[in-house]
Amino acid sequence: MKTYTKVLVAGLALASGVALSSAAPVAENWDNHCAKCHGADGAGQTKIGKKLKLKNYTDAAVQAAMTDEEILKATTEGVIIDGKEKMKPFKDELSAEEINDFVAYIRAFKS
Repeated sequence: MKTYTKVLVAGLALASGVALSSAAPVAENWDNHCAKCHGADGAGQTKIGKKLKLKNYTDAAVQAAMTDEEILKATTEGVIIDGKEKMKPFKDELSAEEINDFVAYIRAFKS
């Protein structure tokens, strides 16, 4: 019985560890979903970022003009300007926790 209990405990620990680690780190999500347009540094100085005239998240004035709710809404629902999708929504690709993590990550770009 002791061996069975140890195996059961080890299995549960492994399963809970897998469940806890299912959310990707925010830096990885940024690299995979955002950096192509917004740049690794958040300045928006990529080819696509310049074309779309993206905000420079390293600028304190830009940061002051954005609310956390706006960041969450844009990331969750995407951005449509003049009837055209400028940023796709990530609600179906990222968990609510992963989307919430973007707020602090973007705020950290401020100089």
